[in-house]
Amino acid sequence: QVQLVESGGGLVQAGGSLRLSCAASGRTRYAMGWFRQAPGKEREFVATISASMFWNGGRTSYADSVKGRFAISRDTALNTVYLQMNSLKPEDTAVYYCAAGVSTENLDYWGQGTQVTVSS
Repeated sequence: QVQLVESGGGLVQAGGSLRLSCAASGRTRYAMGWFRQAPGKEREFVATISASMFWNGGRTSYADSVKGRFAISRDTALNTVYLQMNSLKPEDTAVYYCAAGVSTENLDYWGQGTQVTVSS
């Protein structure tokens, strides 16, 4: 069993930055990802990082809407994955969820979410 706890959300003005963190308990070196859900919309993919035999490695993938602005990374020693979000836009406003699993196609564990609000 894996437990995920997100943090780092908040209110920021358009053009600003936030860094989300997701601390995982239990097994390390899972594939991990970030998803988001805006009011009235379905949950959508944001970014993933694959499991890797290398300490802080992993192949990354991003939604087109966040490419060049967001960056996913991991710190295996801390069992934590991050989402650095720059040049934030009002349309990035959503609850952001962390997920983990044996592969990026099988993310079975989910956190409780953290709210990100970007004001115009």
